[in-house]
Amino acid sequence: MNDVRSEPQVKPYSIYTTTERWFIVALTGFAAMFSPLTANIYFPAIPTISAVFHKSTELINLTVTVYMIVQGIAPMFWGTMSDRWGRRPMFIGCMVVLCGACVGLALVPTNAYWLLMVLRCLQAAGSASTVALGAGVIADIAAPAERGSFFGIWNIGPMVGPCVGPVLGGVLADQLGWRSIFWFLVISSGVCGLVMVLLLPETLRALVGDGSVPPPKSYRPLIPVIGRAQQEPDYSSRGNRRGFANPLLLFLYPDVTILLLFNALIYAEFYAVTATISTLFQPTYPFLNETQTGLCFLAIGGGMMVGGIVNGELLDSEYQRVKRKAIRKLEQDPESKVKLEDVTKEANFPIEVARLRLMPVMFAIYVAACIGYGWCLDAGVNIAGPLILQIIIGWTCVSMMNSAQTLIIDLAPSHGSAVTACNNLVRCSFGAAAVSVIDLMLKRLGTGWTYVLLSGLCIVFSPSYYILMHYGPRWRAQRRARRQAAEASTA
Repeated sequence: MNDVRSEPQVKPYSIYTTTERWFIVALTGFAAMFSPLTANIYFPAIPTISAVFHKSTELINLTVTVYMIVQGIAPMFWGTMSDRWGRRPMFIGCMVVLCGACVGLALVPTNAYWLLMVLRCLQAAGSASTVALGAGVIADIAAPAERGSFFGIWNIGPMVGPCVGPVLGGVLADQLGWRSIFWFLVISSGVCGLVMVLLLPETLRALVGDGSVPPPKSYRPLIPVIGRAQQEPDYSSRGNRRGFANPLLLFLYPDVTILLLFNALIYAEFYAVTATISTLFQPTYPFLNETQTGLCFLAIGGGMMVGGIVNGELLDSEYQRVKRKAIRKLEQDPESKVKLEDVTKEANFPIEVARLRLMPVMFAIYVAACIGYGWCLDAGVNIAGPLILQIIIGWTCVSMMNSAQTLIIDLAPSHGSAVTACNNLVRCSFGAAAVSVIDLMLKRLGTGWTYVLLSGLCIVFSPSYYILMHYGPRWRAQRRARRQAAEASTA
């Protein structure tokens, strides 16, 4: 019995070494940072741009609105194309579009407001999709058992962007002028794109499998130092190359839709916190100058950095805990038809439990911190109070976002970029809605009751976690049965 149930040697999910995979994750995480960074670095310069373009603040704010609209839509196209044509060309294409748009913005004449709008749309089209592409890369190179750690580190990029952006934008606009913001983005995105051209390998499993299958020459990096420990090509690891699929069809997955909607509610409240730091802190703490107000963003950013790393390790630990529990159950049931080596296969493994078991605890802390944050500002307590609560908000928010993002990829691994694009679309829509009404809510309800209301909306939908853990395996089984029936009918 013990010999039969002994754990077999499992073939590595990817040929890349741990160091090589961390380099790929770091590079794609840096690229993913440009999506929120290009949006938020622009905020401190809005009054100056309004003056030099001789347009009202409301008209300049329209450039923020169109940016967020394109930010939500563009990944649906780039992400779907990357699932078909590969990650590397789409990443490089995004960097080229972003860099070109930023050159145009740095040189835009101040009498061409229409051109400012167009270039902001192009900027969003280039930067926004890097989040979806990076998530697809992680699905390519990281097995489910280690995906949490990789997402934890990678998520630092897109989640810290909203906090670092205003600080950088304020310093650049104050010291070097508003055009320096876009020259900074030209240089940074250009460097990122150049490193990708030189070093980033193609990872799409439909093209290269576990990395051992050579891609076409046009897909290879100019300096092929990553993956040099070549081996015999394993064509069995290469999935079928899919045709173009409508990413909106992923909303027909009930578990994906529930997760995306609840994830978006959490993100909306988070955005309502970050978008109002300047407007709430300056009147509440009048001793702060603009630079000091910008530094207040670092509290929530620091919490996100630490939370992303810690939660990534927790996710992998939870995965192993659920795996050990499943193995013990098999060992106690000698009549089970499930083999030990198949315990982590999709049909047998409760991935929802592994990803969501700790989420209710983090959610409770997050909601309590948001409510406390609102009332601290309402009462004008010592500035240390809201800053500490910002750290907790950042920590718990990125933990929940990381867990949700990892589960989304687990539910649709062959559509890694497309499903992340759907996540981005829903999040940006909810975030834009929150930003558009937050000032009105603060004026009508006051700071304390505003965050009570936003937290209350999240609490109303919080049973989503338990629904996913209970019904998620059943929904996955139904999709698997339909997929097998479709394959049998075409055989």
